[in-house]
Amino acid sequence: MDTHADILMRLEKTISARRDASPQESYVARLNAKGLPKIAQKVGEEATEAVIAALSGSNEELVGEAADLLFHLLVMLDAKGVSLDHVLGELSAREGLSGLDEKAARSK
Repeated sequence: MDTHADILMRLEKTISARRDASPQESYVARLNAKGLPKIAQKVGEEATEAVIAALSGSNEELVGEAADLLFHLLVMLDAKGVSLDHVLGELSAREGLSGLDEKAARSK
């Protein structure tokens, strides 16, 4: 049985495999062909849509927008050469820390 982390890891591999495909055949390739600024713009758009869904949409709308946001975030991480494992490692390192303490440590 797949865990949710397995699904994200498979999606990361699919995004990586499609990065250099034909932009006419792959949305991921099309985004990458437009460059990092366009990818970052899409992440921002999806984040805004997720916020709007959280404030005024249904839970189903929020789930859909959150999925779009995660997908585009993975595309951006891939474009920058940052692995999901690296991000998960950072989250793991923060586990058990108070969010306020962790934020204060970063501002020093």
